[in-house]
Amino acid sequence: MELNLSVGLKYREEKTVKMDDTAKVFGSGAAEVFATPMMIGLMEAASMNSVKDYLPKGYSTVGTLVNIKHISATRVGKKVWAEAELIEIDRKRLVFKVTAYDEDKKIGEGTHERFVINDEKFMNNLR
Repeated sequence: MELNLSVGLKYREEKTVKMDDTAKVFGSGAAEVFATPMMIGLMEAASMNSVKDYLPKGYSTVGTLVNIKHISATRVGKKVWAEAELIEIDRKRLVFKVTAYDEDKKIGEGTHERFVINDEKFMNNLR
């Protein structure tokens, strides 16, 4: 399998923070603010979506490592987005620089790794 990927691919994933996205509802804290696990999920989605159209049929990626700082809180009702940039390709290992923002400021940053998998083979190995 040959990957048709190049360093520099970028993607932006966005959403509006709802009560279900808060630390209080998620169970990761007591505050009614955008939960860290939800921010990381948005960063993972941006990373995954940046490369999905460049992979061969029957292949996708799985997240394997996150190194993220959540640096500022965001209220319910605010728009948030994550930007992912592919910064390294090492065979099937992909490394992304990820950054998250709300309407007013940067709220998170870090790196995220994903591995390219053959979907069928991956699922068969779980059985």
